[in-house]
Amino acid sequence: MIRLLWQRLLWAIPVLWLVLTITFVLLRVAPGGPFDSERQLTAEAAAQIAAKYQLDQPVMVQYGSYLVQVLQGDLGPSFQYPDQTVNELIAYGLPISATLGIWALLLALLIGLPLGVLAAQRADKPTDFLIGITAVFGISVPNFVIGPLLILALAVYWPLLPVGGWNGGQMNHLVLPVITLALPFIAYITRLFRGALLEELQKPYITTARAKGCSESRVLWMHAFKPAMLPVVSFLGPASVGLITGSVVVEQIFGLPGMGRYFVQGALNRDYTLVLGVVLVVALLMLIMNTLADALYRWLDPRAGEQR
Repeated sequence: MIRLLWQRLLWAIPVLWLVLTITFVLLRVAPGGPFDSERQLTAEAAAQIAAKYQLDQPVMVQYGSYLVQVLQGDLGPSFQYPDQTVNELIAYGLPISATLGIWALLLALLIGLPLGVLAAQRADKPTDFLIGITAVFGISVPNFVIGPLLILALAVYWPLLPVGGWNGGQMNHLVLPVITLALPFIAYITRLFRGALLEELQKPYITTARAKGCSESRVLWMHAFKPAMLPVVSFLGPASVGLITGSVVVEQIFGLPGMGRYFVQGALNRDYTLVLGVVLVVALLMLIMNTLADALYRWLDPRAGEQR
């Protein structure tokens, strides 16, 4: 396990540097600038703003200066939010997105895994068919359709929950966005776990366990469950990053000030430092979650972990 952590740490340094460099170059080569949408500035004012944000320096000087800032833990000032730094914006938006993502991930596992087990146990029967149709619906219907439908059903026609807003993260404000965010992942987990479990239950060692008199519940939970979790773990590594960093669509629908909204606004406004900061945080989370997925892989099946 320690060796795995050291390997991931050594890989993380060049990966993060490469992500930062590519994003920096793409932002600079794209036409336009962070202040093009502002009202017409005088030459003196434009020069002052460029000097303040070092935009009057050569691109390589800007890159080197920004790289030194990042190494010191400073993601720089935001161009579009002059009263706040990128660190402050991320520190505010990431916990909101993470709260939604963690609850959505837990909900997806708590519902998706039992549905996968039920579908595998009732394979090729009406229950399996119904779960499969529901899963396809969950995968096919986008969040921007599910969200408004839930608002109409549970906040307008049947006013049980608030329409949107954060309100300090109160649970009643989390229910609708968490369900909206979790539904596609429930469907993916259900389908993945069903397929993996069916494949596992057909293997020779399962036949041997049954021949020795093991009950079906023991065969399922003691023998087939852990190996069948491997595809789900592979899926959850990158998928959890999207959940934790926030779904832009969900945050827009429910008016949540998460990190996803900052990324979109930064990209639209050409806020270089804000986009770079969010991309770096997402890349770091991706590395962390993939490392956790690999560690979980080794716990579920040490042989599979060695193969990876």
